[in-house]
Order: sequence, then C-alpha cells, then structure tokens
Amino acid sequence: MLTESWLLSTVLVALLLLAAPIAFAAEAPKAEPFGETADGVAVSEYTLTNPNGMVAKLITRGATLRELHVPDAKGNLADVVLGFDDVAGYESEGNQYFGTTTGRVANRVAKGKFTLNGKEYSLATNNDPNHLHGGGPRSLDKVVWNAEPFGTDNGQGVTFTYTSPDGEEGYPGNLAMAVTYTLTNNNDLRIDYKATTDQATPVNLTHHSYFNLSGAGSSTVLDHELMLNADRYTPTDETLIPTGKLAPVSGTPLDFTKPTVVSERIDELVSTPALGYDHNYVLNKKGDELALAAKLRDPSSGRTMSVLTTEPGVQFYTGNFLMDQKGKGGKAYPKRSALCLETQHFPDSVNQPTFPSVILNPGQTYRQTCIYRFGSE
Repeated sequence: MLTESWLLSTVLVALLLLAAPIAFAAEAPKAEPFGETADGVAVSEYTLTNPNGMVAKLITRGATLRELHVPDAKGNLADVVLGFDDVAGYESEGNQYFGTTTGRVANRVAKGKFTLNGKEYSLATNNDPNHLHGGGPRSLDKVVWNAEPFGTDNGQGVTFTYTSPDGEEGYPGNLAMAVTYTLTNNNDLRIDYKATTDQATPVNLTHHSYFNLSGAGSSTVLDHELMLNADRYTPTDETLIPTGKLAPVSGTPLDFTKPTVVSERIDELVSTPALGYDHNYVLNKKGDELALAAKLRDPSSGRTMSVLTTEPGVQFYTGNFLMDQKGKGGKAYPKRSALCLETQHFPDSVNQPTFPSVILNPGQTYRQTCIYRFGSE
C-alpha cells in the first residue's frame, strides 16, 4: 500500500518538473539551392529563424548574409540589409560587398604592398592606388564556402569554412578559416571568426552588411541616430590610408559619442576624399574584451541595433558610393540609403607599426566575435 508521504513527494517532484523550463535544441536549418555561379559552382542558402519572428538568410557565396528580417515594437518585420535575389546580382558590378565576409585583409592596404619577415608582397590594387577588402576574383567575398548548419538550445546557425591557398590574391600561407553565424533566441546575430595558418600572414576579417533599420530599399539612412563608443579615430591621407596618428573626435563632425542624427554634420565632409562618413574609429575598450562599439536607432520604426565586438576598431561608412543599383524585389539602393558598421582592426595595419598587429603566425589561432543585437524602443 502506498504511503501518504510517498504520494506527497511524488506529487511535489511532478510539480517541480512541470514548472522547470525545458530547453530544446533548435533544428539545424536545411540547405536550399540558390543557383550557380558563372563558373557553374552551386550556391546554397540557409534560413535561420527564432521564436520572435526574426529571419536570417545566408548563402555560401562569400559566406554572405542575404536577408535579415527584424521586428519593430509592434512586431512588424522588415528586411534591414541590402542584397540581391540571385547569384547573378552578387556577381554584378553593383554588388559592393553586400553582406559578405571580407578579407583576407578587410579595408585598405597602402599601394597594395606590405613587407613581412623581409619579403615584399604585392596585392591587387582594386581601389586605386590601394588594395581593398582582399582584392580580386578570389577574395573571400567571391568564393563559395563549405557550410555546416546546426541547432542549439539558444538558436540556429551555420558554420562556413574555406581554406585560402598559399599565394591566393598575393597573400602568403594556407589560411584555414571558419565563420559561424548564430541567430539567437534573444535577437542577436552573432558572428564568430577563427583562422589558422602555416605561414606568417596578415588577417583582418569583417562582416560587410549595409543596414537600414527602416528596411532595405528605403530612400535614406541619414535620419538614423548613431552612437559610437569611440573618443578617437585614425586620420587619413587623400587616398583614405591612415597617417598613423590617432586624433580626438571632439569638436569634429566625427563625434558620435552621444546619439546623433547621421545627417547632422555629414555636409561638412562632402568635399573630403571620403565624400561623407568612411572612417575608422578607435573603440573605447581594453584588449580583446567583448564590448559595445555602436548603437543605431531608426526613429520611424523604433528598431535599434547595438554592435558589440572584440576588435579594436569599427569602420563607419554611409554608402557614399551606392548608385541606385537594383536589389532585392527590384528596389533601388540610392546613395546613402544604408550604412555599414564593420568591426575590424585598423586600415593598413600591416604597414603601421604603431597599430595593433594583424599578423597571424603558425601555432596561433585568430579569433574574433561581432554581435549585431536588435531591439526596439
């Protein structure tokens, strides 16, 4: 005969089990065909979702974020990144690194040259007279990466891998890379980078989405409010190569230490070589700690995006060279209709001994994390 105490303890355990939250791992997203490159290489797409309605679509060409649907305060979704509907769009001249993984060395390298361990290396000068975002036809934004989808109890993701062979785009060493995107249940799009090499080589990877929190294809991003957690920036010459100095933003149009509408002082920069904002900011942070770099807010929708990074800098770019190219759904992307917040090491660090080093040596592991955190207010 069951005792009264045994029955009571059994009921209590059952109630505790019912009250306890149970974590279920999300299903791994499935690969869907997204067409082929001009060379006949198949491109796949993965769709990540979370319980809050967010959707991220990633393609294997360039380990690229193609769509990112984010809710506003009322739950209305908008795709907030620029992109294309097919592979041909991404292979067109109108693609300005939309949503791509850029490198091996993101940003600019002066005159496409650097010297490492006594040897000079020459890179493509695709941003005359400098090297930009990895260079020519085999830069990381243009190759097709391998993909491994996964699900966890905090979201869905995809790990993209690619090994850039020794000499590709002029860089030394076989560089094995992994870029992991995770869409979390708390509306973070997290990007984790990892790389190893068999020769000393420069590495500076970044993510290159163009954001408009009102929705991709909106006419302007100049109405957004931006805060940058940076008291200093790296001044440049007329070709946007840093001089090597760090200068205060205070008293200049570059001061975003308090939330400021992007349009407020941009006209003071139109006659400069940058034609607007295209500047590297020195973040107020210690070492490789994960810290806040920026916060963007769209007053019309209330959507917000906070950017966290382990990197020392962030490049703020206001789409000054967008040229009404047709993107997703046939929408035009006019000048300054989106902006980039690229977390990375400083431009031309490989030629700037006073900047944090971008050299990766055999036996070392390159790691960095960037989080785009979405909300509303």
